[in-house]
Amino acid sequence: MLAEPLIAHFETYLPFEKEEVDLIESRISYRNLKRREHIMVSGEVCRHYTFVLKGILRLYVLDDEGKEHNILFAGENEWISDITSFHATRPGLSNIQAIEGSEIIQINQEDLYHLYLNIPKLDRIFKVITEEKYVELQNRVFHTISSTAQQRYLAFLEQYPHLANRLPNTQVASYLGITPEFLSIIRKELVQGKSTK
Repeated sequence: MLAEPLIAHFETYLPFEKEEVDLIESRISYRNLKRREHIMVSGEVCRHYTFVLKGILRLYVLDDEGKEHNILFAGENEWISDITSFHATRPGLSNIQAIEGSEIIQINQEDLYHLYLNIPKLDRIFKVITEEKYVELQNRVFHTISSTAQQRYLAFLEQYPHLANRLPNTQVASYLGITPEFLSIIRKELVQGKSTK
């Protein structure tokens, strides 16, 4: 059953009856993504909440000079979406891309709202999931404006311990707002027990 990891994820919050599982399975879709394939680009409306079965996705924005800035990552058993675009049904500013070949489950807005109405506990679960992502982004903003590059890297390791060794240096550096070369210096100094800014 392809939906098994998704149901197991939901059941870390609340248990489900078989009829509820069947309804969820009838309202989701599966996709395989190639490395670097996008599921959303800036200017499009985000149509799905995406759950990662396998692989890594990133949400990023482009600045006026075309430089990429990673906002967040999602690995196995994690969610990714442009929440503002999804709920407001308006064009988003972000892009969502597979960093490596990935397998995903998606729920579109109509199906998600149908599930909310028919499985009220799922509505509660998604509120918690959204709150957790909000806390993650709030902490990210805090670290971005008030921490050194080394402190931001340590916070990244705490946030993404399962992805740190799988992500290319360029992707981590983009998330931290530094160059890959400076990231290498930070890593080296941490190994040597030094502190850098």
